Amino acid sequence: MFSWFRWQYLGLVVVFAWFMFGGIGHFTNADFFVAIMPPWIGWHLELVYISGVFEILGAVGILLPRWRQLAGNCLIVLVLAVTPANVHMWLHPELFPDVPEIMLSVRLVVQVVLLWIIWWSTRAPSKQLETTASD
Repeated sequence: MFSWFRWQYLGLVVVFAWFMFGGIGHFTNADFFVAIMPPWIGWHLELVYISGVFEILGAVGILLPRWRQLAGNCLIVLVLAVTPANVHMWLHPELFPDVPEIMLSVRLVVQVVLLWIIWWSTRAPSKQLETTASD
């Protein structure tokens, strides 16, 4: 059976992969990210590159125990900051004919789950949990 720590480690792997590959995607597929941004936000390409850099930094940051919680907090803020793009896609599915409408709804649910995984996996285990796990 997986222990609490193994689940938490698996959460870190998921978060790392999500943000490392997503961050790289901001540079290799910038047009996609620019296209999903709401029109009322300016500097589309610049913000795509900036958010890509922060995704990569956050992914690396969670690998470093000393910086893990801070990096996790920053990734949570980043996910919240990109929420307008996801909501824009959900509200305007006609602008994204290559994406099934159900996936636009699923994407928002995945975003909430991702926020929880980031928070949970980047927190130090409680002392009580450490004691219980070592028994």
